[in-house]
Amino acid sequence: MPRLLRFSRDVTIALAAPCSLMLLLSGSIACSDGSESALGSGGTQVGGSAGVGGSGAVGGGGEGGASNPPNPDGLGPKRVDLGEANDLAAAGAYVLLGKTGLTNVTGSQITGGHLGLSPAAATFITGFSLIADPSNVFATSASVVPPGRIYAANYADPTPTNLTTAVLVAQAAYADAAGRTDPDSLDLAGGDLGGQMLAPGLYRWGSSVTVPSDVTLAGGAADVWILQITNDLDVSTAAQVLLSGGARARNVFWQVAGQVTIHADAHVEGVILSKTAVTLQTNASLHGRALAQSLIALDDNAITAP
Repeated sequence: MPRLLRFSRDVTIALAAPCSLMLLLSGSIACSDGSESALGSGGTQVGGSAGVGGSGAVGGGGEGGASNPPNPDGLGPKRVDLGEANDLAAAGAYVLLGKTGLTNVTGSQITGGHLGLSPAAATFITGFSLIADPSNVFATSASVVPPGRIYAANYADPTPTNLTTAVLVAQAAYADAAGRTDPDSLDLAGGDLGGQMLAPGLYRWGSSVTVPSDVTLAGGAADVWILQITNDLDVSTAAQVLLSGGARARNVFWQVAGQVTIHADAHVEGVILSKTAVTLQTNASLHGRALAQSLIALDDNAITAP
């Protein structure tokens, strides 16, 4: 069996005035023999383990050569770092984080984290009936379960700086996920994930991806999935993204270059890293996070942090 090169990489985000972003990369190369693939019944399960493509793995090519660091704790690639949930300057503190607007048609319920909007102001947060805190650092809403709060770029210090940094962290997370190469699977099922069962791994589609019926991500609690989509993600009405075997939503990353649309009564598990907008139609639900580089639109949705 040929020897495979595995690359490990630590990414540090350093901010210097005026809030510029710099990525400092340091890494080492280690060789290991062999690879594994996970196979199962009850559906088509594809994908390799430890972030290294098994048979049929396709090289990605990207700038700087292959970059698919293995997961040190389980199968699949290394997690995408969002920062700590208790750090308001980290993307991981927010269930919803957008740049141009947060809209809510009717009553939604957001649980387990905060909402953030930057660089747009609080006037672009609509449908939440904001209740301003006397400090003007944050607002609350009946749609956001305490201790969750709502933050906007025009609120009092330190909110503007925290949000600027959190947005940069979210953009760095998107770039990290998009920059992973050597996927375990390329263009699986032509982008139609209905009925599929996905093992932990790095997946890439050079097209839009649809979920017309239920898709299952099967793996353990420490396993990781990164799904790179170069166009749109569309989850059909009442379709579900399901987890099995102990898999956790916090370890599933949907990197989407186009629009994300979760249709009425559909359900999605995982962290959505969107280059553009995320729309949840009536009664759709998300167990995860939506970090969008433009608008997030809600309509009577249940959203819970992973």
